[in-house]
Amino acid sequence: MSNNPAMLYLCLAGCLLLHACGAVKTTYRVTGKTVSTTYNLTKKTVGVTVDAGKTVYKVGGFTFKVVTAPLHWPLTRSDIDSIDGLTPKEAIRQKRVKRAPYVVRGRRYVPYTVNKARTYREVGIASWYGYETRRQKGGHMTANGEAFYPNGLTAAHKLLPLPMYVRVTNLRNRRSIIVRVNDRGPFIKGRIIDLSAGAAKRLGFYKQGTARVLVEAIDVSKG
Repeated sequence: MSNNPAMLYLCLAGCLLLHACGAVKTTYRVTGKTVSTTYNLTKKTVGVTVDAGKTVYKVGGFTFKVVTAPLHWPLTRSDIDSIDGLTPKEAIRQKRVKRAPYVVRGRRYVPYTVNKARTYREVGIASWYGYETRRQKGGHMTANGEAFYPNGLTAAHKLLPLPMYVRVTNLRNRRSIIVRVNDRGPFIKGRIIDLSAGAAKRLGFYKQGTARVLVEAIDVSKG
């Protein structure tokens, strides 16, 4: 090894940066298929701080970018009165959202258990929401504290645990995609799921506004 102090410093700095920027790869099985899941870590080492700012998942050939929204961002669902007896933001801060009962306009909703959610399958009407929900400065936060991206592949559901993945099939054209459920809604009678604008485009009903779909829970587990 070189005795040059400058070279030693450069080697040490390079090692620290490689360690801080490391990405972890693991595999998950989705309905019998093995898929690669990559997620970035935020690590602190001596003299080096790297904040990736997001987690990137690849599930069944679809990519999901998950970013924790700042607590001061407005919620996409401003009509949620409380979650688990707390203000929505406090429940999100305490990470008490996944299966927590919540209240919207005085009505209480109790999400499914994890076991029940695994067998979820329902046919009904899907709608979508997008940039019209992001008119306030700073963007919007989903009900579980993630940043909402209208062009992403996400969805809102009244009773499924947050987050989870479901397969949505447009029964008219048979297009099918996987979405990440990370929000609550829709709270309009007769609708079972509210998709992001990006998901509605992929399913081919963006211009129509609604579509009859099949929603099925998928098993995402380590391979």
